[in-house]
Amino acid sequence: MSTSDGVLTQILAQLNALQVQQQTMQAKLDALSDGSTPRPSSSPISMKASLASAEAAVGAPPARSGDKEREKVLYPGRVNLTTYPDQHGITPYPLHWGAASAQARGPIICSRLPSSIKHRNAIGAHSGSYSIYRALSIAMGALSPTHRPDYAQTEPPVSIPPQPAWSDPSKIVSLDPYGHLVQTLYASQIQEGLDIRPSIAVTKAHLKMSELDECVRRGELEVDGKIVFKSPPGLNEDGSVSDRDMGVEVFVSKAAVEPVWYLPGVAERFGISESLLRRALFEDTGGMYPELITRPDIKVFLPPIGGLTVYIFGNPAYLSDESKELTLRATAPTSSDPTSAPANPTSPTPSSKASDAPNVPASDSSSTSAKKAGPSAK
Repeated sequence: MSTSDGVLTQILAQLNALQVQQQTMQAKLDALSDGSTPRPSSSPISMKASLASAEAAVGAPPARSGDKEREKVLYPGRVNLTTYPDQHGITPYPLHWGAASAQARGPIICSRLPSSIKHRNAIGAHSGSYSIYRALSIAMGALSPTHRPDYAQTEPPVSIPPQPAWSDPSKIVSLDPYGHLVQTLYASQIQEGLDIRPSIAVTKAHLKMSELDECVRRGELEVDGKIVFKSPPGLNEDGSVSDRDMGVEVFVSKAAVEPVWYLPGVAERFGISESLLRRALFEDTGGMYPELITRPDIKVFLPPIGGLTVYIFGNPAYLSDESKELTLRATAPTSSDPTSAPANPTSPTPSSKASDAPNVPASDSSSTSAKKAGPSAK
């Protein structure tokens, strides 16, 4: 064995010893923390008991003099700035982007709740930029830091079935195609205590715009009573029914979509390496997400940016019906609100066959061609 080989062997031995020491220290710290302050486990009974102290701190904003004590109640554990792949107790829930089914793919978990933090398989936070408001409500005492929303009866009112693109990792890289179905697809994991949240909300809505009223008055838009229908009559100041024309409304299906980035796919779209993408995101978010650097094993990132809104006019089932012709308009928001409606929805729009535009959210590829962009309006 050469001298250089011997030196390398000594270095590797020292690194292994340091790793064992770090894992031992981590185990001791976890034991001390668990012994001094009970933490929620995956058991529903123990979780309810351990949440009591945090919920007791929720109420009217306290005096500033008691903030330190209240902080200890809200956040009893030490501050975890980051994690590492080989850290003691870190066991990310398996996630295989582009797998053939939702169960094979696995849920996306980015929660820092005690029941989920060691099983996180995504970096960032749900709700994008709105996660800041959750933090403010917790700090002010209006919300428990361990609060988990109840997603009962929040299933989509319209069917958006899986499409072939959902299991192709090269087709979708900036949203979770199963994001609207997590409350049913991963119900058992949620029951076990994992904090799994939807990233897509689907509902039905009535869209009312003055431009549509003008189109009907000019005879450019037909009131069919199914998609376009007359608005109900208004009331006068005395409460009587007004005979004034209230215009029309349009029946739509609406989906609000949060960004969920598959980092290898996003890097490929921009023609850069994943490591460069991670470094750039880390540096230019002020170092907000150190796990972009320390957790190369985590491939999913929920960025702190606004989402998009999809408005579907007509039967959503037509989106995957190859015999139907679809019309698409993709537009940027008209204000800082990412859910703003298009400023002029009556302008000419390109059309394509349903076979060219798979079901929402079939593909998130950005393109100037309507045939590739899919049947959604941003």
